[in-house]
Amino acid sequence: MTQDIRLAAQSDVPRVKAVTDAAYHHYIERIGVVPAPMEADHAADVAAGRVFVAGDPVVGLVVLRTEADHLFLDNIAVHPDAQGTGLGRRLLAFVESRARELGLPEVRLLTNAMMWENQKMYERYGYEVVERRLDGPYDRIHYRKHFNSPPIG
Repeated sequence: MTQDIRLAAQSDVPRVKAVTDAAYHHYIERIGVVPAPMEADHAADVAAGRVFVAGDPVVGLVVLRTEADHLFLDNIAVHPDAQGTGLGRRLLAFVESRARELGLPEVRLLTNAMMWENQKMYERYGYEVVERRLDGPYDRIHYRKHFNSPPIG
């Protein structure tokens, strides 16, 4: 199973959905709603060139949105079978590298306040809390990482 990170192709869409669903499904009961990444239009994100994947078959992915002053990490997902292998860290490092390639000074992301594991991970890798905000049924914590912070590696 190779884990090179590459731009997703349309043929990856079913696996992008499957990995996202597998990675987030266990949160439904905890947060009381379906996590937003499970409801994303994966085909549209792939067609727009926003999805990068790892593995053959795909076992991890990131969805990135390029903004004027930052790179927004819209989704990061690792299939439960591949968790604990360092793939999540490699995907985050890829995101930071991509932002630097694009000349953007920071990465921003958010996570649900009930997803404690994610919060610990982001803080461990140098992301700082910007704010906590309710967005419809979601209680979200917003993070950012400026690139005067050391890279993940």
